[in-house]
Amino acid sequence: MPKNTKPATPAKPAKAATSAKPAKAATSAKPAKAATSAKSRKPGPPPAKSRKPFLIGVAVVAAAAVLGIASYQATNPGPRPAVGDASSTDAAADTHPELTKLARRDARDPLAQGRADAPVVMIEYADFKCSYCGKFARDTEPQLVKKYVDNGTLRIEWRNFPIFGAESEAAARGAWAAGQQGRFWQFHAAAYAQGSKEKGFGAERVKELAKEAGVPDDARFAADLDSEAAKAAVKKDQDEAYGLGASSTPSFLINGRPLAGAQPMDEFAQAVEAAKAAAKK
Repeated sequence: MPKNTKPATPAKPAKAATSAKPAKAATSAKPAKAATSAKSRKPGPPPAKSRKPFLIGVAVVAAAAVLGIASYQATNPGPRPAVGDASSTDAAADTHPELTKLARRDARDPLAQGRADAPVVMIEYADFKCSYCGKFARDTEPQLVKKYVDNGTLRIEWRNFPIFGAESEAAARGAWAAGQQGRFWQFHAAAYAQGSKEKGFGAERVKELAKEAGVPDDARFAADLDSEAAKAAVKKDQDEAYGLGASSTPSFLINGRPLAGAQPMDEFAQAVEAAKAAAKK
């Protein structure tokens, strides 16, 4: 009987041969995997045909959303990317109600200007080292303030979004510290003045900006600048922007409608007017 068990051994390869048939299925499964991986690669770098820079997703809280912003090319401030066409007759299609909940509407917020109950709130995510943030601050924002903030239509809420390293962080904390003494917008103007960025935002330069902004208490400014409260406030704003998927500056939300880049006044005016009209309904 032991001898008879040896011939039984080749029978197992025969079974293995029959099990080789599923190997064909496994072989055909490989293209399926390749197809799957090919699909997963598509959302990687945004394809040229992608025309929806802001993608709204489900979040932990009902008000949260994902802001998948198409990168605004700092070297090309020309026609803005398709981030909610401000001239579109169907402005509501680019507006996301859940994003309106990000407006803080705190009357005591020193990093905001305009009435807390204004019908339109524009949230700005910006960096003091960003050239096009400076362009917006010098060329467009003053026009918006004169035309819409002063008459109670618009409220502008600033969010520190430092993305260019340590000096960006320092400038953001400096702006917050200036705000604690009611001089945020003066610091903002000094930091964005023509040629200011080229001087950098090192420790001494940030203190100089505070003096230019008329911050009254130097010692308090220095203490606030390096405080945990300043770091936490900047991180809160930064986390909000990153949580929305923002990847470029300046980025804006106008009553839940996204807009990217230092666009001309007309683009912002159209967006504000559309938001104002919608708020009346």
